[in-house]
Amino acid sequence: MEGNAPDGTGPVHVPFGHIVANEKWRGSQLAQGMQGKIKLIFEDGLTPVDFYLPSRSCILYITEADLVAGNGYRKRLVRVRNSTKLQAIVVVEKTQMSEQYFPAAQKFTVLDLGMVLLPVANQIEAACLITQLVQEQTKEPSKNPVLRRKRAVISEPALLRTVQRIPGVGKVKAPLLLQRFPSIQQLSNASVQELEPVVGQAVARHVHAFFTQPR
Repeated sequence: MEGNAPDGTGPVHVPFGHIVANEKWRGSQLAQGMQGKIKLIFEDGLTPVDFYLPSRSCILYITEADLVAGNGYRKRLVRVRNSTKLQAIVVVEKTQMSEQYFPAAQKFTVLDLGMVLLPVANQIEAACLITQLVQEQTKEPSKNPVLRRKRAVISEPALLRTVQRIPGVGKVKAPLLLQRFPSIQQLSNASVQELEPVVGQAVARHVHAFFTQPR
């Protein structure tokens, strides 16, 4: 896969099973958490993108400090949204310190820009989530859909915790959603009508709003 770097540095080639990572993440907990599970290729000059994934998508990582510091991260999101055709996934550290700033970031990212936003507690959890995103893009789907759905729920605790944070979902409805939509891509692309039979109309609207920009 090749994607244009938003800063104009040219195409970024990402082999399947790999991530092209911004050099600034070398040696971080986030990078260390992915090492051994997927292959990281570090490159300079990827700003404002943090990670390029193989399936025409990229990740922008907003740390706790970024969120608390103010609106600087917003310029980065807008720059990526306006300058690349890749699907941009925004991963945000939602902690006790940054929790009060999260709703404004969520509104700006999801409602104003129409980008996917995934909260994580720390870089270790983020590493699990990003690894899962890459692996589900490259692995051959199981012929048994029941086994595939169970594996998505049982073996991916970071994904489960992320879904639990969606307003109105919680610990009871998160597994139900992942049984029906076993990946972030499927869940974020689901319509309200598809979500309703699983979690009801009210929660379905919460989930849809969490991932997509209203039309």
